[in-house]
Amino acid sequence: MRFSSYYKHRFPLRAVLGIAILLVVLFAVIYGSGRLAASDTAHKRELLESAVLRLSVECYALEGSYPPNLEYLKEHYGLTYDEETFYVDYHPVGSNLAPDITILEL
Repeated sequence: MRFSSYYKHRFPLRAVLGIAILLVVLFAVIYGSGRLAASDTAHKRELLESAVLRLSVECYALEGSYPPNLEYLKEHYGLTYDEETFYVDYHPVGSNLAPDITILEL
C-alpha cells in the first residue's frame, strides 16, 4: 500500500508540472508566430520599395524620364500592392532624377 500512496501524492505535482510546460510551449508558439508576422510585413515592405524603384528605373530606361506619379506606374507598368497595409509616398524630383520613395506601414 505504501508504494501506491506514494504515487497518489506525486500525481498532482506531475500534473501541475505538465500544465506548466504546456503553457510555456504555448506561449513560445504564440510569441514566435507574432514575431514571424511582423518580420513578414517588414519583408513585404522591402519588396514593395524595391519594386517601385525597379519599375521607376525601367520607365526611365524605356521612356527617357521617370514616371510623374505613382498612378502612372500602376497604369502603365502594372504596379500592384495592398493599399490597406502600405502607403507609398512617391515624390518625383525631376524627369531625369530618381524619385524619392517612402513606404509606410498603416
